[in-house]
Amino acid sequence: MASLYDLFDPARAARAFDPSRDLGGRMAEMITGLTDQTGSGTETGRILSTSATRQSQRMLEKHGKRFGALAEAMHAQVEALSAPDTRATIGNAWREYLRDAGERMVLTADALRQRGDIFLDHEEKGCPPVLVYDHEQVMDGADLPHPSNYELLRILPPEGVMIDEARRPFIIIDPRAGHGPGIGGFKTDSQVGVALKAGHPVYFVSFRRMPEPGQSLSHVVRAEAAFVREVMRRHPAAPKPIVTGNCQGGWATLLLAATNPDITGPIVVNGAPVAPWSGKVGENPMRYNAGVLGGTWMPMLLADLGGGVFDGAHLVQNFEMLNPSRTMFRKYVDLYREVDTGVDQFLEFETWWGGFFLLNAPEIEWIVEQLFIGNRLVKNEARLEPGRPVDLKAIRSPIIVFASHGDNITPPQQALNWITETYADVQEIRIRGQRIVFMVHDQVGHLGIFVSGSVARREHSEMNSTLATIEALAPGLYEMVIEDIQGEGADKRFVVSFAERNFDHIRALDDDFADERPFAAVARASEVQAQIYDAVMRPVIRAIVTPSMAEMSRALHPQRTSRALISSRNPVMRGLPAMAQKVRQDRNPAASDNPFVMAESVMIEAMTQAIDLWRDQRDMMVELTFFSVWSNPWARAFGRSHELHRTLKDQTELRALPQVQAALATIEEGGFAEAVIRMLVLLAENRRGVRRDRLERSSRVLTEDEPFAGLGADRRAAMIGQQTLIVTYEPERAIETLPLLLQTPEDRDLAIRTVFYVPGEVDEMAPGTLSMLHRFCDVLDVPRRTKTVSEDPLRATGPALQAETPPKPATAKLVHAAAGKTRVGEQQ
Repeated sequence: MASLYDLFDPARAARAFDPSRDLGGRMAEMITGLTDQTGSGTETGRILSTSATRQSQRMLEKHGKRFGALAEAMHAQVEALSAPDTRATIGNAWREYLRDAGERMVLTADALRQRGDIFLDHEEKGCPPVLVYDHEQVMDGADLPHPSNYELLRILPPEGVMIDEARRPFIIIDPRAGHGPGIGGFKTDSQVGVALKAGHPVYFVSFRRMPEPGQSLSHVVRAEAAFVREVMRRHPAAPKPIVTGNCQGGWATLLLAATNPDITGPIVVNGAPVAPWSGKVGENPMRYNAGVLGGTWMPMLLADLGGGVFDGAHLVQNFEMLNPSRTMFRKYVDLYREVDTGVDQFLEFETWWGGFFLLNAPEIEWIVEQLFIGNRLVKNEARLEPGRPVDLKAIRSPIIVFASHGDNITPPQQALNWITETYADVQEIRIRGQRIVFMVHDQVGHLGIFVSGSVARREHSEMNSTLATIEALAPGLYEMVIEDIQGEGADKRFVVSFAERNFDHIRALDDDFADERPFAAVARASEVQAQIYDAVMRPVIRAIVTPSMAEMSRALHPQRTSRALISSRNPVMRGLPAMAQKVRQDRNPAASDNPFVMAESVMIEAMTQAIDLWRDQRDMMVELTFFSVWSNPWARAFGRSHELHRTLKDQTELRALPQVQAALATIEEGGFAEAVIRMLVLLAENRRGVRRDRLERSSRVLTEDEPFAGLGADRRAAMIGQQTLIVTYEPERAIETLPLLLQTPEDRDLAIRTVFYVPGEVDEMAPGTLSMLHRFCDVLDVPRRTKTVSEDPLRATGPALQAETPPKPATAKLVHAAAGKTRVGEQQ
């Protein structure tokens, strides 16, 4: 480093202060910067080209096929009208159609009037949950030290359904995203119905329309934790409850489990947008809203205009714009066409869809800033409140994730990419004793995940059955695959397997992460805008807006006025009920083959396609605008500070973790229980997947047979985690040291018969499975088996074995010490 005196020494000054060297360095920096900008520009060009190509191709393919089908239908209609027999009856057909159309118009108007009446009555009652089941309140969040508008409901079983209070309870958390609670128990074939049918106690986390004064998201999480503890208190003989979260309730469930890892059993996350930056270019337009419509300052402004309360009707309006042909046209046209049979279903759904709920300003700001725009939950930067960070790695309960390719609100990338962002690889998932099971449906939409009866009967039923055996899975990442369907109707059964996956399987659902970089610039711009708004505009808006003005703004929201105006309280509608009743009494529908009824269907399809084409063109322009604005070199430089992802450990650091070293130190220690679990883990590693029938046998052995049943859930989970680490890092030594754990011929023979029992029929075993079993026999000096073990060998020998082979003190001590670090599952 140069000193002051070097300035007066020409020789030293020439070495320390060289303008030509400075100029060369600056030029090199400029060239490097230009190269980076050129690369960024090239990448932006590639993204824009991909977006335009994919969107255009999809529009050409989809609308081309639809236009062709529409043209054929129109041609067939013209030919039908031109037929001689049709010309002879065209007048009668026209009169019949006019009468039918007029009657349907009256009945449709009356159905909309009924919707308006239901809406007003629902609003006056405070928008209670739309559960199809009777229920009773167990706890009220308003009575807690940190008050909230949440409440815990106990679902009362319908007649003929028997509940076993000792079975694992289910707790369902519905989304609070503009609508009210109840979608998870909206039908008998639902998440609630599936759990009740299986005999489980079911609880529902509901919420009132208006939040409590001062309520924040941390209050909500504290209330949900209190609810879980109350359920545990009510069912002391049952394992820890299963917590299911739908959509926004999904990431709320993750927050609950991450901040209270000691109270939850397995958690189920359905269609939850945990990684909101993720998606595929050309396919997921909703993620661009913040960059095109504005950042956090927009909901801040709307909340301030609402007197510090954000109106959920704004969110519903946003959802409807996502698919306008469905929500603004076909919903009403389908009602008009099926008004004789579809009114009850329409009103049932509209009761839930038209119940608009409110959030306090701090709640919506946290959701938008920390989750949707900031992506902080994935980056491990989220804070529920000062000094209370949220780390998804802290979750110890098994996690089941359900996503769908047909979900245009939460695509699979947003539901699953948090896994690859949180953990270094599958090895780390195993090290932390975690089990993550995911399922990706082919086509069901977002609401269908929670509402669809077919999904409830298939996917949710299978997931609930899986929860009974999930603790028998070795820690790792699995995909739940429904391989085969057996039987019909009520006797229909599904053959389910759990395929072991790595991160490449999840990344394959996405294109790459280059398209996520522009969101960092949006996040930083949103922070700047929010700070400016908070300092400059918010004090003015809050001073102007009065409680009466805020209430008036909610009453005049288009989502509410569109329902309230078409109701019996509108004088214009007073004569409609009598007119509709008269029409019903003398209903004369047109024949289905009436040419004008057929022409009506063609016109409706043409209008639907026109709206869909406009929507697709809008989505393409939104995406191109987003990347043009936020993916250019200057925007990327602006957002570089917010691009950082969570720092992940490499393989050397993972192996050096204390729980790994502690497990490897006990590779030669243990007894019968450790040996059997180790061999089962080795079999699972060898198969890279497991069918559920084999998993059920494994679960039966580990939870019902001695010596495993006597271990208790925590100690058994710790043992599974410990042996998984041994198998993961030292698979050969894990096999070679088995004789040290099984020292008597009787124990070795029983252990071999036990691990032969779990895979099932010998003839159905994969070659690798049978080879691994024979290697166990060779290492333990036991004759190789060729016959199937069809009966559980431990049923008769378990208690005696427990008395004869207690675990070694050192091993028992280690298991207890590791229980809090490598807990894998809970007792079912």
